Amino acid sequence: MARPLRVLSIDPGSDKCGVAVVDARDGVLARGVIPTTVVSHIVRDWSAAHRPMVLLLGGGTSYRKVRQALLGVDLPMEVVPEAFTTERARKRYFEEHPPRGWRRLIRALLTPPIPVDDYAAVLIAEDYMAATAKRSTRTGTL
Repeated sequence: MARPLRVLSIDPGSDKCGVAVVDARDGVLARGVIPTTVVSHIVRDWSAAHRPMVLLLGGGTSYRKVRQALLGVDLPMEVVPEAFTTERARKRYFEEHPPRGWRRLIRALLTPPIPVDDYAAVLIAEDYMAATAKRSTRTGTL
């Protein structure tokens, strides 16, 4: 039986990156927002700890800078679309941390009180896994 898909994904930014390890069966194993300057160190540490099958790098802002920093990482890397992940990450944040009191009435206007780049990294991983599952279903492979 094949090992479930596990990915390490990055939402790249010029100053900070969201990173996440997501497993198809077990969900989010780790996530965080880190300075871009340490992304290669975190990726190496998390790769050793979680053994992902692939490294996903969102193809948005600053991805070239982050890709350059990751050249020495011994993990297959794919640059993947990340359109609208920041907006979706804000929505996911408020689904997990619903506003209370009068703030719930203006939820659509609220900005999360913390960076949500890690939520964006989770969404990048989930989108990739959904697309992979859809391709597997179409081709009849698992």
